[in-house]
Amino acid sequence: MWEGLWSDIAQDCGKGLLAGGASLAIQCLAPRLGQLLRRIRAKWTARNVARLDRTPPIPRLERRLAAIFATDVVGYSRLTEADEEDTHGRLKACRNEVIDPTIQRHRGRIVKNTGDGALVEFGSVVDAVRCAIEVQRVMAVRNTAVPPDRRIEFRVGVNVGDIIVEPNDIYGDGVNVAARLESLAAPGGICVSADAWHCVRGKVAADVVDLGEQRLKNLAQPAHVYAIPPTIGPTLRS
Repeated sequence: MWEGLWSDIAQDCGKGLLAGGASLAIQCLAPRLGQLLRRIRAKWTARNVARLDRTPPIPRLERRLAAIFATDVVGYSRLTEADEEDTHGRLKACRNEVIDPTIQRHRGRIVKNTGDGALVEFGSVVDAVRCAIEVQRVMAVRNTAVPPDRRIEFRVGVNVGDIIVEPNDIYGDGVNVAARLESLAAPGGICVSADAWHCVRGKVAADVVDLGEQRLKNLAQPAHVYAIPPTIGPTLRS
């Protein structure tokens, strides 16, 4: 469209000058008009290209393969209803003395604490399962002197999957499955996905129960689940 317009203007100018009899002026003016039009067109094109170059790129999501460890306290609402401050203090002690140091020893990263639970990322599935076993073993020992109705007991779910990583959170099916596995675990127990268990089989010594295919809440596909029941002191293989 623009090229046609510039061409018509140049032709009209040339015809007007020719009608006036200024043939020498036409010879001088015509090349200058063409040069001027080429410069205008080049400037217009460059402006539009620069505008496109300034369009911000679509940010690329950070993804990585990770072991996901999800945990929470069994019956936390009941415990807080009975004695809120005591429950809060004892849970804080469990985190400071058991949960956080154990995660650190097994090279885990606490992504976030979720009230009475936690979401943790590990670079190794073996580290994640060993951490879960150690946490449950230590908590079982601590609870031997506590009345059953006052015990702080954790459930743990471990999965492996490709996750989306944000500065203060992680997302994806791998995270969702870990959270659902945790809800299947018995108090003081651990549930592990088949993918995660295949990575650690032969590397940890613990009683394992094959639960087979399980329907997980709000997830379309069933998951094959292995359970590590509550026990005191399973031996870990190095």
